[in-house]
Amino acid sequence: MLTGFQAFLTVLFFLSISFLFLSVKVVPQSKVYVIERFGRYTKTLESGLSIIIPFLDRVAHKVDILERQLPKFQISVITKDNVEVGLVSTVFFRILDASKSVYRIKNIDSAIENTAISVIRSAAGKLELDDLQSSRESMNLEIKERLGKAAEIWGVEVTRTEILDVLVDEQTKDSQRQQLNAERERRATIAKAEGDRRSVELNADAQLYEAQKEAEAVRVTADADAYAVKVKAEADAEQTMLLGKAIKDDGQPAVDFEIMKRQVDGLAKLASSDQTKTLVVPSDITKALGSIELLMGATANKDK
Repeated sequence: MLTGFQAFLTVLFFLSISFLFLSVKVVPQSKVYVIERFGRYTKTLESGLSIIIPFLDRVAHKVDILERQLPKFQISVITKDNVEVGLVSTVFFRILDASKSVYRIKNIDSAIENTAISVIRSAAGKLELDDLQSSRESMNLEIKERLGKAAEIWGVEVTRTEILDVLVDEQTKDSQRQQLNAERERRATIAKAEGDRRSVELNADAQLYEAQKEAEAVRVTADADAYAVKVKAEADAEQTMLLGKAIKDDGQPAVDFEIMKRQVDGLAKLASSDQTKTLVVPSDITKALGSIELLMGATANKDK
């Protein structure tokens, strides 16, 4: 049977174990513990092993620091062009300062949702319906920035906001369909006009190209004719020079030879003409032929 001293030691041992057990707090990775002493905030325990003073300190709040998402909520907004639409939205956030999130606001989720509704209505009211449907990304960035500044006082970081859907009534949908059809017709008309204009431009370019090539052909022909005239003129000049030299050297026989030669050439052209059926050769021509032969003989003898 235990004596009084042994009983005291046994009670002391169990009290020590209980004290040690109550002093050690193991905080999970996804949470932080808010510690109060006599009802007043003292510190926040991060993940891992921590020590507190039993019976003086207590874990007042266990705060989840993982990123969380608000349930989807729908709000009614009026756009800049006075169209009432419904926006389905959500907000992603996480706790950065646990003490602020529990001591400055009672219901953090409700506070963020109400603030988000106000910010979204303000942002949507600055846009027209068409811009609202096509500018979700820029609108989400604006809402995130404004909502994040408002939530800093609660120790909350807004990580992302999303406009999930834009809801419009059937009358507005019909108006959008009519507007879309009109826009398609306008674009088709513009495309046809652009095609016609391009066709006219290409046709004009083709005609201009053809005219340029014809002009180049005329210029080349003119250059060729001019070159032929130049060559003939040079040949005639050379012939005249040679004839002058022959006249200077041989005198009257050279002149008579050239005259007789031209007479014979003329007679040959006349005989080859399609219009000539009967050709009568005068006796003077026969004499001229004989005289040419004599002149050629005389010239040959002289050269010897």
